[in-house]
Amino acid sequence: MTTSTHLLYLIALPLFSSAFLLLLGRIADKWGHILATLISASTFGVGLVEFFAMRSRSGDARAATQRIFEWISVGSFKVDASLLLDQLSICFVLLITGVGTLIHIYSIAYMSHDRDRRRFFAYLNLFVAAMLLLVLGDSYLNLYVGWEGVGLASYLLIGFWNERPAYATAAKKAFIANRVGDIGLSLAIMIAFTQFGSVTFAGVKAGAPHASAAALTAIGAMLLLAAAGKSAQFPLQSWLGDAMAGPTPVSALIHAATMVTAGVYLITRSSFIFDASATSRLLVVIVGAITLLFGAIVGTAKDDIKKALAASTMSQIGYMILATGLGPVGYAFAIMHLLTHGFFKASMFLGAGSVMHGMNDEVNMRKYGGLGKVMPITAATFGLGYLAIIGVPPFAGFYSKDKIIETAFNAGGTRGVLLGGAALLGAMITAFYMTRVFVLTFSGEKRWDEKAHPHESPSLMWIPMVVLSIGSVASGFLLSKGSALVHWLAPVVNSSNVESGKELMPPVVVSALALGVVIIGVFAAIVKYRKSVPLEAPTGSLLTRFARRDLGQDDFNHNVLVRPGRAITQALLGIDHKFVDGIVRAVGWTLSYLSISLKKVQNGYVRSYALLMTAGAVALLAAIWLVTL
Repeated sequence: MTTSTHLLYLIALPLFSSAFLLLLGRIADKWGHILATLISASTFGVGLVEFFAMRSRSGDARAATQRIFEWISVGSFKVDASLLLDQLSICFVLLITGVGTLIHIYSIAYMSHDRDRRRFFAYLNLFVAAMLLLVLGDSYLNLYVGWEGVGLASYLLIGFWNERPAYATAAKKAFIANRVGDIGLSLAIMIAFTQFGSVTFAGVKAGAPHASAAALTAIGAMLLLAAAGKSAQFPLQSWLGDAMAGPTPVSALIHAATMVTAGVYLITRSSFIFDASATSRLLVVIVGAITLLFGAIVGTAKDDIKKALAASTMSQIGYMILATGLGPVGYAFAIMHLLTHGFFKASMFLGAGSVMHGMNDEVNMRKYGGLGKVMPITAATFGLGYLAIIGVPPFAGFYSKDKIIETAFNAGGTRGVLLGGAALLGAMITAFYMTRVFVLTFSGEKRWDEKAHPHESPSLMWIPMVVLSIGSVASGFLLSKGSALVHWLAPVVNSSNVESGKELMPPVVVSALALGVVIIGVFAAIVKYRKSVPLEAPTGSLLTRFARRDLGQDDFNHNVLVRPGRAITQALLGIDHKFVDGIVRAVGWTLSYLSISLKKVQNGYVRSYALLMTAGAVALLAAIWLVTL
């Protein structure tokens, strides 16, 4: 382990920039966006320096730490504010700052007409700083601070245009749903401290082999709950579609580089817990498998281009969560898919923003059509991301998603068949709905009205899209070449023996199956949407109508959580009103009655007062006499 004095810059630069822009106010309106972008780029530069410094070291010396100050010291509970940069966290640092900087550049043009652009960029810097703290903290408590910071930043950015009630509601929904997951992380930290006397990653890892199965399962389940909330996984996925209310660059940042990737990081960072608890791993793969299918099915019925992409994120994160539940053999592939997903999903979200920019903020794909002719750069960059996400070789998703499908099959037995089958089915549905998105948007005849004047976006918007699309093409090959990422992450997630696992199917067979289902999905979408598309969505089948309503997730939350919550609240209010308030009212009534009774004695007549004084004196003498007997 190497001691560093530079890690703090990774967090301090964007954090101080955010505070500076917010405190300076309107004075910084003309140049605040430039400062925020330069700071983000500088942070990426620091990350690159640390990456190459890490590569120059070997063995255990690659990981670097920096102790900032003693944070908590109460009895045996001692926690330092310390940072840890190792092979896992550097992957996230480069993704967050690299993709984040491209999104900053894109936002300069996208938000150019917004009077609050400075505040928007301040929030972007805050988002980057919070996510960096999350992945750099050396303990669960330090991670928790970044975890909450990410929740705050997402709330501020999703509800950035909070003068619109729907946007403010979407921000609150995301914030509340994440608080449910945060309860899980809080409980996991508490259980870890009671079991191991430490909340640092090193301390918990050292104690995990000696902990009881029940304790490990409890910690694992609570960490999974936290991951489900932050990464929009079943059953806490309902907030993600509504979160598209924020400006499109925010959607790109949330989906590609920051918030929804946090759950994957948490589980991977806690690999020593899940490796020691088979029950926790089983819960993880169940959640991942359900979510990858859930998101894919929802994506088939969305006409809003951003909500279709949001559903795809839910599904793709489901693949990553599934992979992490497959143990050491899957962690590296989960991170590989996370990194490739960062490129192609950011590319597509920024492409969606480019389309909206040219279509007067119209999001209904049924009112697009033929945009590839008037927006060729947007169509090309979006198309490369589309080919990457559906897993067409040699694009990025082919390398990362195929490895997850292969690993799922190699789980063995009925479990392997079910998980591998779910992953293949998800790949086919992904190919269908993403082809639907591309065809409805960029091909066919135009369906927009005369008021729309679609045009290619300015260079500050399409240049980041081009850079990200290059990553959509090359990142999968580079990360998988010679199992580069697997070996890089081996010291952190114990994936060094990944190649020695049993093979249920040869990789070439899995790739052929995956490519086969992709072709089926693409062909089905082209056949269905190649002809004229009605401007209004048809009624459709029962499943289609159900998918449009997000498979009833909001109905489920309302009936299972909201209505019982209201009933419990009303019951507690009744107890408070009848019992607590009743006691208070009884005390008040008693004192009032006594005061009314006693005030009759104060009548103003001297003879009455004399009589009372005489009676009092007689009573006092009688008492003295009785005591002296």
